Amino acid sequence: MNRYVILAVLVIANVATALLVVRDRHEHRLAFIALNKLDKARDELNIEFGRLQLEQATWAESNRVDQVARTRLGMVFPRTEDIVVVRR
Repeated sequence: MNRYVILAVLVIANVATALLVVRDRHEHRLAFIALNKLDKARDELNIEFGRLQLEQATWAESNRVDQVARTRLGMVFPRTEDIVVVRR
């Protein structure tokens, strides 16, 4: 009788362990899929960040700023006689 109880407990423990292994593998698979999605999103954000840096560099280029200042804002360099030096 004792022998069958021990055998039953071992079989139940074995089945429970197998079910836990299956559950853990499934959770691992789901986590791996989520990780791949996050990696893809990170890569897309890095590409977008690079594009934005390039765009910022283009807009901030001194020739571009000078052109916009002259055409849109009507700005010009002051003439020499218009420059006043203030000294303390």
